[in-house]
Amino acid sequence: MKKIIAYILSGIIGGVSVVFVQSYFNKENAITKNTSAQSVHATPVDFAKSNLFALNNDFSTAVEKSINAVVHIRTITEKTNLIYDPFHSWFFGSRPQVQPYIQEGSGSGVIISDNGYIVTNNHVVKNSDKIEVTLNDKRIYKAELIGSDPSTDLAVLKIDEKNLPFILFGNSDDIKVGEWVLAVGNPFNLYSTVTAGIISAKGRNIHVIENNPESGNFPIESFIQTDAAVNPGNSGGALVNINGELIGINTAIASNNGAYQGYAFAIPVNVVKKIVSDIIEYGTVQRAYLGVSIRDIDAEFAKSNNIKTLNGVYVHDVLPNGAAEESGIKAGDIITKINDKEIKKLSEFQEQLSKYRPGDKVKITILRKDKELNIDVILKNKNNQIGLIKRENMPSVNLTKLGASFEEISKEEATSLGIEGGVKIVNIEPGKLMSVGVKKNFIITAIDKKKVLNMKDLRELLENKTGNVILIEGVYPNGIRAYYGFNL
Repeated sequence: MKKIIAYILSGIIGGVSVVFVQSYFNKENAITKNTSAQSVHATPVDFAKSNLFALNNDFSTAVEKSINAVVHIRTITEKTNLIYDPFHSWFFGSRPQVQPYIQEGSGSGVIISDNGYIVTNNHVVKNSDKIEVTLNDKRIYKAELIGSDPSTDLAVLKIDEKNLPFILFGNSDDIKVGEWVLAVGNPFNLYSTVTAGIISAKGRNIHVIENNPESGNFPIESFIQTDAAVNPGNSGGALVNINGELIGINTAIASNNGAYQGYAFAIPVNVVKKIVSDIIEYGTVQRAYLGVSIRDIDAEFAKSNNIKTLNGVYVHDVLPNGAAEESGIKAGDIITKINDKEIKKLSEFQEQLSKYRPGDKVKITILRKDKELNIDVILKNKNNQIGLIKRENMPSVNLTKLGASFEEISKEEATSLGIEGGVKIVNIEPGKLMSVGVKKNFIITAIDKKKVLNMKDLRELLENKTGNVILIEGVYPNGIRAYYGFNL
């Protein structure tokens, strides 16, 4: 009997213990789950208080400050086909017939002053015959091309109007990776489109601007990279910060199919300001040169040359009589700053230098044998002089439209070809001449049946040109004669 009672008591005690332990652990688990639930619940509350959430409320203000200053640009280019009609040639000679046709393009632009100055990309308006600007309020104007700079892919237009809405310049030196930005433009002719994203990177060199030393075009690329959606038609449009200030001109996208894939690039506004100011004031860009041959520093180059830093640009060579040589900069120096702006790579060096004019005095910080030195340098122009380039030295608009560089042929070459003289095309790029099939080394001997013996003849005939259609005659070095017609 005692044994039975002992078994019963033992069972009762064990059952109570199990209930107590289970109750204890259930209580502990309940606390853990509640704590976890509070932690998860706290996340959206914190997010709602964050700057990221607050910034979303500011987009409308930025749009209001910028959208009316962004315009749609429509370009019209008059081109020609040459038709060789045997019947026509039999009766009227071998000259081809000129058949004109129209090519249209579009893009965006940004009004930067109340009296009608507009900045856009050079590739939007290059070689166009007519430029039409449509404002956000649907007013349409004929625009004049004031000037362009192929090296930065910028151009300045002017429309005849006053009291226009215009955008305020920001400071692209102060922008940071991760900042919110807006792209304002006209993708696929969808007027006044706004997209948002962040700054993904700075100082990008993507090799999108043509490098053509023969024509004097040396690309300057230090793009702002953003993931704001940019598509064809956005070129020349505005990249703005959350205050509605212009920080860049949208220029290019990296894409496998021609449409947006997450990588867009804009010219920093601090570069834009200087280029635009030069074009308006001087009619051409007053580009400053340091007179050095430089390169980036990578790990392999640093190791092989016993360089202890990967930041800055390495001076490979110093050009004779240039600004660098005169100031004491030497081959082997590493340039780390320009006027206290840090230089980590070649694109940043180009960006900072592009803000100055010939004759400007800048402080160049260098590393020489691991010792930091500050050197004052007076920058020069492309002719290795301190003075500014005069407007009258620039080629005429008609000559620029041809898209070529020229030189007079020698007397010996003229004699060998049986001609009195002429002007040879020594370099050709996209333009009027290339569009109708003219090749490099073609020698122009006549324009509209008037002789071209030298550069003076070429300039005068083009500058005094009346009418649209132009006929160029000439000969190639192999003796083959050719005729080309197009609309100027």
